[in-house]
Amino acid sequence: MQQLLEWTLEAIRTEGSDFSWMEEFRFDWVPLIGNALRKVVVGQTVLILSDTRRNWFGRYIVSHINRPELNRPFVPFYPLQGNFPNLAEIETTQQMRSLEDMLDISYPGGWFLWYIGEGNDRFAKLAYRNDENLLWLFDGQVPNSFNLRKHDPLLDIKLLQLYRLFDRTLEAALFNEVELD
Repeated sequence: MQQLLEWTLEAIRTEGSDFSWMEEFRFDWVPLIGNALRKVVVGQTVLILSDTRRNWFGRYIVSHINRPELNRPFVPFYPLQGNFPNLAEIETTQQMRSLEDMLDISYPGGWFLWYIGEGNDRFAKLAYRNDENLLWLFDGQVPNSFNLRKHDPLLDIKLLQLYRLFDRTLEAALFNEVELD
């Protein structure tokens, strides 16, 4: 079984030169993804949340993560906005606490947010409330987040590449091919 950092470097290199940009960011990537996948492997639920501009990507994740042809166990990844349609109306700290209480009841095995978006978006406030959330931020400098540039002309391609790496890492974790610690 390989260590996650070593496995990640090999995975990046097998994707070809179009993904070589990720080699220098793997040191930021590995702790965040390792932490998230440790929680997934023990049965925690992942709730996908994105800013408006990245809604397409949140839908992409949810529609691809559990494709039957992958021949692996299904994992609990759900769109938060799909589970709670009134999310856009949540504004106060008390309302956020009430939402978190509802999620605690709904997912007693644990849950965390995977937020993809700008750091100043209203949904980011909810994502910042727990250090255990997985954050992919655009032009933000928040500890324990993976940062990308929102004006990068290749941003959408990079998001898809990162999803592919995440998905491959998830599969390796599910089949005990990589050491997450």
